[in-house]
Amino acid sequence: MPASFANRPVSLRVYPDKLRIIAEGQVLCVHDRIITRSHGVPGRTVYDWRHYLAVIQRKPGALRNGAPFTELPAAFRTLQDQLLRRPGGDREMAEILALVLQHDEQAVLCAVELALEDGVATKTHVLNTLHRLIDAKRTVVPRLDAPQALVLEHEPCADTGRYDILRRDSRHAS
Repeated sequence: MPASFANRPVSLRVYPDKLRIIAEGQVLCVHDRIITRSHGVPGRTVYDWRHYLAVIQRKPGALRNGAPFTELPAAFRTLQDQLLRRPGGDREMAEILALVLQHDEQAVLCAVELALEDGVATKTHVLNTLHRLIDAKRTVVPRLDAPQALVLEHEPCADTGRYDILRRDSRHAS
């Protein structure tokens, strides 16, 4: 469940194969049920790193040792390893992960992979790459053929002498 719903009432719907958590009339998350029938085996805790994005925006240091972030996708982990070596890298990584709240996760992941291929592990480069990916999807415009009425019949010729006349006239005006 997203951390932003901590200490708020939610509804838990339990099904044979999944758990569904609902609040304020919308489904917050769906998780597969993990059922072990052996009494000797300890229970398992499963984290979804997406649910903790609000927490790391306030406390980016939680990225370093936080259990939910051990299961990030490989590209995010590689980027995190590079960013955490620099001062302020945990804040930068938190901001990159927060892009998942506004954009498709696969698009953000692709932007991170491309930034890593370019050898530039920075938030700015990831953002630029992400926006190029998003804009490329939006700007596929079909080619338009101009109607005959818009075809240029007489090619204009460049007359620099007109510019000289304007310059000469402007000196007299001052």
